[in-house]
Amino acid sequence: MSAQPTERPLTVTDFDRQAGNELAVSALLDYLPLPAAAMTPRPDAVHITVVSAHDLSHWMYDLGGRIVRDGGADGVTLWTLHTSTPERGDGSSVPIRVHAAVIDGEDVLAEVRPGGVRL
Repeated sequence: MSAQPTERPLTVTDFDRQAGNELAVSALLDYLPLPAAAMTPRPDAVHITVVSAHDLSHWMYDLGGRIVRDGGADGVTLWTLHTSTPERGDGSSVPIRVHAAVIDGEDVLAEVRPGGVRL
């Protein structure tokens, strides 16, 4: 009688995707010293929270992307940068969403403003 090794089936779970996304963005943050107050990995994207529009501009300058503003309450608007990690060897990248709460009337660099509009 001989024993045959069995291998674990190659199924990728949400946990695996989430862990891989977190690892990719952590490696990016080791390479580029970008501000990140908090990181929340998800299977579909990694969410980064920064503390100011100035911090958001660092992400925009280094990685590019597009800004989306969501209406807020009490004079605060949520600005989100939609960007991603640089392309990996296999051609994939990890979507990154960088969020900053911006107080109405706060100075924001023109490069970060959606469409370059003056607020």
